[in-house]
Amino acid sequence: MNSSFAASQYLDLDHCEHSDLFNEDEPAWTAISRIADYLQSALAKLNGERLNGEIHPRAIIGDDVYIGPGTVVEANAIINGPALIGSNCTVRSGAYVRENVIAGDNVMMGNSSEFKNCLLFDQSAAPHFNYVGDSILGYKAHLGAGVVLSNVRLDRTEVKVRLPEGGQINTGLKKFAAIIGDQAEIGCNSVLSPGSLIGKNCVIYPCTHWIGVLAEGRTVKNS
Repeated sequence: MNSSFAASQYLDLDHCEHSDLFNEDEPAWTAISRIADYLQSALAKLNGERLNGEIHPRAIIGDDVYIGPGTVVEANAIINGPALIGSNCTVRSGAYVRENVIAGDNVMMGNSSEFKNCLLFDQSAAPHFNYVGDSILGYKAHLGAGVVLSNVRLDRTEVKVRLPEGGQINTGLKKFAAIIGDQAEIGCNSVLSPGSLIGKNCVIYPCTHWIGVLAEGRTVKNS
């Protein structure tokens, strides 16, 4: 395995209670295929009250959902589940949380944003009009308003990762959008195509289309 694709290259696993999803001998994206089974196991082990925090009466919560203490779920948010939402999070009005979603602590899940089969590290944020499917957001990663993480190729074939030096790597996944590294900033109305890997502390300027691998600490802007 190319070590540059290991989870530790993009993510500080100390900021994720669910680090067992990752195998350091495999590319970070393989964790995406394990979210569903891991989540079912984690939910089965929980004891006590599952719906904690402050949940508005007009929020819609499915049967297989855990919401941690201090979390606020606003009116008209939908959490279908299975889902595990950590402590002190905010699920804003109009958020649509579909199946197999894991959010750490102090996560912002925004208004009119959709989440599906994804893992959100502590203090990550997708606050406005975002699509986050088949993706991982690292610690303090932030998506600007309107950012879309596209998870399916137009030809519906297996997602491949384009390498900076040329060539590509098969992922084995037909649905995989992005790994967003710790403290990366993705500007408003940007689109990340399937198979994107964004390094720690990267900045992608607004209205950018990105595909492939972006090394740690780099900045991308439109000319």
